[in-house]
Amino acid sequence: MASASNGAGEGLIRQLGLFDSVMMMVGIVIGSGIFLTSGIMAHSIPSASLLLLAWLVGGLLTLTGAFTFAELGAAMPHAGGQYVYLREAYGHLSGFLFGWILFLVSMGGSIAALGVGFAEYFGYFLPVLSTDRTLFSTRGFTLSAGQLVAVGVILLLSAFNYVGVGLGKLIQNVFTLVKIAAIAGFILLGFTVGTTITVDYSVNPTSLSLAQLLTGFGVAIIAVSWAFDGWHNITYIAGEIRDPRKNLPLALVGGTLLITLLYLLVNYVYLLALPVQQMAGVVRIAERASGALYGSATAGLISAAVLVSIFGALNGAIFVGPRVYYAMARDRIFFRRVGEVHPRFRTPAFAILLQAIWACMLTLTGTYEQLFTYVIFISFVFWIAATASVFVLRARFPDLPRPYKTWGYPVVPMVFITATSALLINTLIARPVESLAGLGITVLGVPVYHCWRSRSPSAQPNHPRRNHAEE
Repeated sequence: MASASNGAGEGLIRQLGLFDSVMMMVGIVIGSGIFLTSGIMAHSIPSASLLLLAWLVGGLLTLTGAFTFAELGAAMPHAGGQYVYLREAYGHLSGFLFGWILFLVSMGGSIAALGVGFAEYFGYFLPVLSTDRTLFSTRGFTLSAGQLVAVGVILLLSAFNYVGVGLGKLIQNVFTLVKIAAIAGFILLGFTVGTTITVDYSVNPTSLSLAQLLTGFGVAIIAVSWAFDGWHNITYIAGEIRDPRKNLPLALVGGTLLITLLYLLVNYVYLLALPVQQMAGVVRIAERASGALYGSATAGLISAAVLVSIFGALNGAIFVGPRVYYAMARDRIFFRRVGEVHPRFRTPAFAILLQAIWACMLTLTGTYEQLFTYVIFISFVFWIAATASVFVLRARFPDLPRPYKTWGYPVVPMVFITATSALLINTLIARPVESLAGLGITVLGVPVYHCWRSRSPSAQPNHPRRNHAEE
């Protein structure tokens, strides 16, 4: 690959199997979204059938992306994933800008948001540590007990991932299994013992115009796309997956199918609990539905389930992000120490530490909320560019071994690109200021990139068949 090598035996070690990879993907994607999103969607599309259809369409669109990334990942199974695909297709600058935004906002902001989300639900059980309890306030800066809980859980999980891949994957496997079991239990009880209602499958029960239905459905798809967000993160750790040419495609496709099935069944149970009109605008829809199905005593169980779910998603984000910064540093376009592997723990230890410090800063200042709104637009741009790289790389490197080729090529990648482009345009129209601000933050990375390149002019030219240290 284009990455510089520190020599054989000094890179990351392949120690994640298929099961670990699927648990990592599922654990990252299923966070708090499935417990919160459906009520917001019901406000846009007050129709049970359209609500279920939106989740199905979201799953199918994610699957088209998974099929495409499966080809890219199997052909280039190296640390960094999406960063590698962008770099090999368009050059080092495009890869750097992706990593720049990932570190500065996307991953750092996600970790901060998950940490605060964990603290909010943790405060349900220990109100003294709630995000509502202010410890210090001066000149516009407020520090709550919940922020300290968020920082604590981020540092704790970062420390676990620092001292070994084995411990990080154990936490991920256990908490993802518990998460899946909790969701499966919710679904099973909803079908068997809950106090259910008859679902009205009318497409347009509130007599909305066709334009209102289409607009509402589009808004719902955007919400669903963010509930599926993170599906591609498994590619970041391709350098540590055993037999990645087989296991990475299986994890991407299999994980997406499992997540889609769980999302559909959970939403069907929501509809068994509440008429879709009563779901509209309800943020904590899982709690409301559980109360209707089993009584108010289940609120604590739902909060515990969300707590476990967020904990697993947080651990997964902390695990995968540093692998991108590691790949950038090996290309000599990030801090040199970030590209080092701990001699004992065999982890990108300094990358994990740097990520933890930045995420904690975002958590304490609360700026992650504002920054996060800026990167929605640019995230869609990088998704489109990475998916389109399958066409670029097939043309540029026709002889590159491709153990897996995208099912339905070229239609399947084009479906993903077209759908994501529609979301991109909608985001630009709905949030023009935030979209342009995100673009501005990205452009700021250009001089930073050239600064790094001027310090390390010996970076190797692109070629996806070049051996990589962790290969």
